[in-house]
Amino acid sequence: MTQSAAATPMSKEMQDCVNACMSCHSICEETMSSCLQMTGQAPVQIMRALMDCAEMTRMCADMMMRRSPLSSEMCAMCAKACDMCAEACMSMPDDQQMMRCAESCRSCAEMCRSMAGATM
Repeated sequence: MTQSAAATPMSKEMQDCVNACMSCHSICEETMSSCLQMTGQAPVQIMRALMDCAEMTRMCADMMMRRSPLSSEMCAMCAKACDMCAEACMSMPDDQQMMRCAESCRSCAEMCRSMAGATM
């Protein structure tokens, strides 16, 4: 990557994707905390999906912000992690926090898929 590529301002689409990733990261962290406070035990599958998604979204946003040449591939992986997390959260449809998280994950996945196909 050339020095001028890093100095070029982010496109609106990329900034929107970074924002979606950071928002999704936050809600995944909040949902993990909520799971830990549940009576009984949150399924391990949901906790793993939340952890994976939280990490992937944070890393994806970081890579886009620094204009990493791996950003496109990371966006594709992030979309996959978000899709998996949304599915896991949907297994608890009566939990409002899970439904908010699933919605955020779906939105982030859509934006990341779009960025995965874009030239960064």
